[in-house]
Parts: sequence; C-alpha cells; structure tokens
Amino acid sequence: MEIQNHMMLWNHASFNIFDIRRVVVQAGQTLRPYVLPASVFIMSVRGSAQIILDETSHNTRRFQIFHAGKGSILNVEAGQEEFEYYCVYYKAKLSLPAHSELAALAERLRPFHVTYSLIPAEPVILYRCLTDMHKEWSKAEALGHLRAKSLLFQFITEVMNQMQTQGVRSQKRDLAAQIITIIQSRFAEAITLELLSENLNYSVPHLSSYFKSRTGLSPIDYLIKVRIEKTAALLLETDATLKEIASSVGYQDPYYLGRLFKKYKGVSPSHFRAEHRATQREDSPSTTMRLSIGPPNPLSYTVVDDNDYQRVGDGEDELYMYRGSRPPITAVLLLSFMLLISACGTEATGNSSSGAAENATTPTNTKQGQAAGTTTAEQPQTKTVSTVTGDIEVPLQPKRIVAGEYLGSLIALGVTPVGTSSHHIANPYLHDALKDVEDLGDGNGNLEKIAAMEPDLIIMDDMYAEMNEQLTKIAPTVIIPYASFKTVHEEVSYFGELLGKQEEAQAWLADYDRRTAAAKERVLQVIPADSTFSILEYMGKDISTVGANYGKGGPVIYNVLGFKPPAEVIAELTDPGWASLSTEVLPKYAGDYIVLTTDNQTMEDLKADPIWGGLDAVKNDHVYIWGADRSWYWDPIAILTQTEELVDWLVETKN
Repeated sequence: MEIQNHMMLWNHASFNIFDIRRVVVQAGQTLRPYVLPASVFIMSVRGSAQIILDETSHNTRRFQIFHAGKGSILNVEAGQEEFEYYCVYYKAKLSLPAHSELAALAERLRPFHVTYSLIPAEPVILYRCLTDMHKEWSKAEALGHLRAKSLLFQFITEVMNQMQTQGVRSQKRDLAAQIITIIQSRFAEAITLELLSENLNYSVPHLSSYFKSRTGLSPIDYLIKVRIEKTAALLLETDATLKEIASSVGYQDPYYLGRLFKKYKGVSPSHFRAEHRATQREDSPSTTMRLSIGPPNPLSYTVVDDNDYQRVGDGEDELYMYRGSRPPITAVLLLSFMLLISACGTEATGNSSSGAAENATTPTNTKQGQAAGTTTAEQPQTKTVSTVTGDIEVPLQPKRIVAGEYLGSLIALGVTPVGTSSHHIANPYLHDALKDVEDLGDGNGNLEKIAAMEPDLIIMDDMYAEMNEQLTKIAPTVIIPYASFKTVHEEVSYFGELLGKQEEAQAWLADYDRRTAAAKERVLQVIPADSTFSILEYMGKDISTVGANYGKGGPVIYNVLGFKPPAEVIAELTDPGWASLSTEVLPKYAGDYIVLTTDNQTMEDLKADPIWGGLDAVKNDHVYIWGADRSWYWDPIAILTQTEELVDWLVETKN
C-alpha cells in the first residue's frame, strides 16, 4: 500500500459522514450479507468474530480496523462471545479543482474505496476517537455533527500514521505502554482503574499487577507523578494560579494539590516557583518572559506558610502564589555601572588574553581536532546518535550514566550507572551490581537528585515527557520508547552500540545463548517436550494466567525453553496473552507443570483446596512457587537467571 500517496490524497479530500453506528452481535449470531451503501471504517472493540469482506474472511478480535468502499459486501459471524464494533459510513472525493496528476493518482489508488485491514499498535487513541465521534453524532444537532466530522479527520490521520509505522512496530503494543498512553493524554480527566480496565479490556487485578511489574508503580501512582510533573511545568512556564493549575491537571481542590506537590517535590508550589525562577534570572538576568493562562491583572498577596495560599484584597476565590515585582531604579543604575567597568577592563586586557586564546583547545569532535593538528586526548570524544527526539551528541565512553530503565542490559555490558530508580534498586537479580548505586526515587527518579550527580549521559524511557525535557538541560539524554525491545538480543545489542560496548555485547549474548541452550538440553533430558506448562498468578482472591510476554516465568518457559500451554488455551494466551480466571475454570488452564506467583499460598494450602488440590500438577508436586519480588522482573539478566533456576527445579522434580 502506497501510504505516502494515500496520505497526500486524504489531505486533498472533502468528505461527509452518512452515519455512525455501534453494533452488538450476540454470541453465535450471524448477520446476513450486507451491501455497503457508502465507504466505511469498521473497528472491533470487544469479543471475537469472523468478518467477511467481499468473500475474504478475517478472524477478528478486539481492536482491529477494516476499511471498505461502497458496494462491498459485509458479513459478520460472531464467535462464542458477544461481538461489538463501530461503523463509520462516509463519502469522500478530491476537493475541486484537482490537479490532473492528483486525479490520476486517486483513480489508480482509489483510497476511499480500497479494502484493507489494520491491527493498530496504539488502539486506545483510535478507540477513544471513535467513542467520542459516536457520542457527538448521536446528539443529532449541527454542532455535534460538525464535531463528529472533525473527529473523523483525526481518526483517519491516526490510522494513516499507524499504517506508516506498522512495518516498524507490527507487534501488538505492550499493555503498560497502552496504559501510559491513556494517562499521558488524559491525565486531566477522572482516571480510575475501572476506566482503564474498560478501555483496555483487561481485569483490574491483572492490569494493576502487570503495570507495577513493568514500572515499579501502580497506575494511579504513575498518574499522580504525571500530574505533579505537569504542575511543575506550569509553575515554571506560566503565571497561572494554583487553582487554575489544579483544574488543568485533574484536581478540583488546589489545597490538596499543594499538599501532594510538597510530598513529591519536597517544597510547596510557591517555593518551587520562586526558587526555580530565581535560578532562571541568575542564568539569564536580561531576559524575562511572563506567560499566563489566567487573568493578566496584577494582584497583591501575603507570604504565608508552605501549605497555605491566601490572597489579600477583594476575597475572590483565586490562589496566586507570588507577587510580580519591578527591579528598583538603584539596581538598574548599579548594573549599568558594573557593565561599564567590565567593558573598560576588557579593553585593558585584550592584548594579553589574545595570546592565551591562540593556545587554547576549542572543544570539537575527534576528527575536527585531528584536522587542526591537536591531540586526540585534548578533544571531547563524542558521536551522534539518532533518537526519537532527534540526533544528539553522546560521549563515546560515558563515565557517569544515570539510567531510569534498561538496567539489566547495562549491567550485562559491565556498565554500572551512578544512579537509578527505586524499582531497579529492588531488583534481586541486580542487587549486588547496584549496591553502591544512588537511589533516585520512584518512577524515573528525582530531577534534583539527577542534576546533583552531574551525569555525562542519561538513559530514560518516554514515560515522563516533561521530566525528560528538563533532563536534556543536564546532560545528553537518550530517550527510548517504553517496551521498544522485543528480544534479549535486540536490547543488549542496542546498548552495546550506544555505549561503544559492541564486543562486550557479543560476548555476553554468546554466553547467554550457550547457557540457555545448555539449560534447555538439561530439561529436555528429563521432561518430555510435549509437556504442558501454565504460568499463573494467585494474589489475594484473584487468579490470572499469562503467556510469553508478561513476565512471571512466561518468557523463560515459552520463549527460552519452548514449552506450550494446554492446547485449548494456546490461542487465548497468544492474543490477548492473558486471562482472568475463576477457580471453576482453573482445570482448563492448568498444565502438567505450573509456575505460580503468589503472595501467601503454600503447597500445603493448594493441596488442601478442593479445586487446586484436584489438579494433576498439584497432586504430583509439579508446582514452582515464588513471589512477585522475583517473578515480576524480566530484564536480560533476570531471564537468564530465572532460566537456570527453573531448570534446576524441573530437573529436581525427576530426581
């Protein structure tokens, strides 16, 4: 599909919406073949079905998009569960007058009629756009229809965008990354675990435990940190009141935001703003820009305790945090006098300083230094790295790295950072390597702590956009989108290239391949290759099972050792990759062997339970029990260590 040309044609198109429908097909029901009266976008949102477009069958699950033109024949056959989807019927054409070449291109590609499908990497953005579109269309008023039309254009733009990147990121996006996308784009709304569960079609327990296993934070804790970072940015970039900021980041009570801000930042919003603006004035005393998202008129305020914000004056419910002031005339005269003295001093010393300047080494890259006849040792050795934020210069051999993510790969390469987040400090597989590393706090760490460490390279994911913007002012910052790496080889190789540790990466991966192959050979000598395995989690009263992409032993059992889950559930554990279980259906998901993450269950507890105790794996003592403090990690070092630990256990079960 010529996606660039399709985008160009859509950019020159005009269109009208005919109808927007939400359709629910009962389990096992088949809709009779239907001739489409207009072009259509279809997005499945719940359940499974077989969608047939012009005699081409598609096995469809949630969050799949189809496009077809007028006259196409649509048939829908629901699976064993209720199937729900949205339809957007529209008519589009090139806006007139159209250039002849453009018209010829449209005739050849037929962008408004061609049939195609897409499994989007970021479905939530499209889903929210569709639900909002349907809601506006249902209002049956001119303004609602205008909004719906605007949303359709946004929807088409995002479809084209994801189709353009689909070749790069064709696998389904990580669940934690989808949660991050929702929170980053909708942090000002009333986000709850139930809302996330509804949007992503995952149970609350699974969603929460998975997100924490990937990030070290609960979804709500992450939401709070995002809101605090947004608040900090608004404090520095605008003159907004705390009340205005609170409403813009999702809080109705500005006093609550003030207390929360002090808890996370260590100072009140007013002191935070004053301290940072004082620093900005010192760095750039002659340049001041005042922005505001609130009333522009100056007001008078009292200086109060950290957690109080009181206004003196007319009693209106506004909460400003400082008084704007104009520098006194004496200060201006003093500054002018100092500049005059400085200018005279410069003239007096010009001749002597020019000789020193001739012998000074100008910081350049290595090649430039050699071309100028200077030694390599005198030059800062850097290279250009392409990142999602653009090309940046990084040291060839960084000495003081701060890393908020990807610690397993760094340690594998023999690189110990000077600081990392609490989540990684707690990683038992990296404990010895990180025992002298500074704990920077939750999430990706604390900005002030990172600055104080004077790093020469910072490595972060894209979870905290505002914080990352500030980090670039401290040191070269490499941003790697969350869950970008799909294999151990891909991740370790990338960091080997980034840090100039290619040989170390090759050596570590060779050792990884040798040890995992030896482990697999050992286990297959005692465990039949067709044995079935289940990866289960039993926390509180909640039971869930996962496939290969959610930690808890899944990457080891299914990817490294090559075992399979019970045949009846293979498809489900491939997509969506997990299931929330009741004890009644537990036997269906239980394999010959079970790897169980639990917070309080013992083997004796399982044997005493009437359902658990009836499972063959429990009766045969084929259950490996471990806690979330070990099972939730799956960085390269964790996967290697877990592989050998699980193989040791499996071999012991046969001795």
